[in-house]
Amino acid sequence: MLRKICVVTGTRAEYGLLYWLMKEIQQDEELELQLVVTGMHLSPEFGLTYKQIEQDGFVIDEKVEMLLSSDIAVGVAKSMGIATIGFTGAFDRLKPDLLIILGDRFEMMAAAQSALIMQLPIAHLHGGELTFGAYDDSIRHSITKMATWHFVSTESHRKRVIQLGEHPERVWNVGALGIENILKIPLLSKAELYKELKLDESKPLFLITYHPETNGVTNGITSLLSALGRYPNINLAFTKANADNGGRAINEAIEQFTLRNDNAFLFESLGQLRYLSAVKHAKAVIGNSSSGLIEVPYLQTPTVNCGNRQMGRECPLSVINAALDENSICNAIETALHFRGTYEQIFGNGKASTTIVRKIKSLPSYSIQKEFYDL
Repeated sequence: MLRKICVVTGTRAEYGLLYWLMKEIQQDEELELQLVVTGMHLSPEFGLTYKQIEQDGFVIDEKVEMLLSSDIAVGVAKSMGIATIGFTGAFDRLKPDLLIILGDRFEMMAAAQSALIMQLPIAHLHGGELTFGAYDDSIRHSITKMATWHFVSTESHRKRVIQLGEHPERVWNVGALGIENILKIPLLSKAELYKELKLDESKPLFLITYHPETNGVTNGITSLLSALGRYPNINLAFTKANADNGGRAINEAIEQFTLRNDNAFLFESLGQLRYLSAVKHAKAVIGNSSSGLIEVPYLQTPTVNCGNRQMGRECPLSVINAALDENSICNAIETALHFRGTYEQIFGNGKASTTIVRKIKSLPSYSIQKEFYDL
């Protein structure tokens, strides 16, 4: 009898990390992939990226509408309530044997709490990480406590999950999922990328992604844009901020910036191929996305990490940290442009999906009674 493995995805970035794992499950003769799509994937404001999932050959079993058109904390909290109702109905209809959740976003918190009450076992990916500048940090640890099985990206993250009271025999260091995209996707040439994005071929490229600091500075985008305004001879390719509270205000500020600067471009979603190709050909990746710390070093590109959103996360040498101050950001950009150091690859060898599928197939049962593991 096939084991039904349900994967939940709510954002373009998260789907990019889950892609190869979903393919592994989809192609395995002993497993049945169930796919629940929610959040930004279903929003016209963020590009209706569920269409890309379907184009990639996946069948979406349930769509859980949840996002309110709100840019404040109350709106996000209400969206979580709507999501909880939606996930409960979806899981009741699908009746999966195991739920796979990646990371730390509020959509995943809603999915996890529904699964917890419904006694649906959870396998959690990328637990044990730290990001002090966003409430994602608390969400991630909360999902760890609701999950039964844990697949983490480094050994220090494994130790942290165990420190949270999870049994060592249920925690595995498999590396970061995103590394697989770098190893498996043939990337675009610089000429192909510039043509697709309609960039000025005579100018180099900065790739910028900036999300809200939900535990910190609310106007950091102002300093970042002021700093980037000093680089009129560089293509500035922005991808939209996420749907956290404050994200829409960031996107509006970037849109106004692009209207004033003909070297600046805002994209709803680049998709994995164009995003990773842009990383490869960029002179620097700038902002506060986790990809700047995890995947970007594998493509030999320096990162300028702005502010505190990723504070606490393991940081390769090619990541140059900057305060949310115009001069600090400019100094970090100049350091990145002249970086000649080592591009550390600390998040595994790109075989996470195969390892995860092999492990979930080897488990005799997903229904076990959890206990707190005391150190």
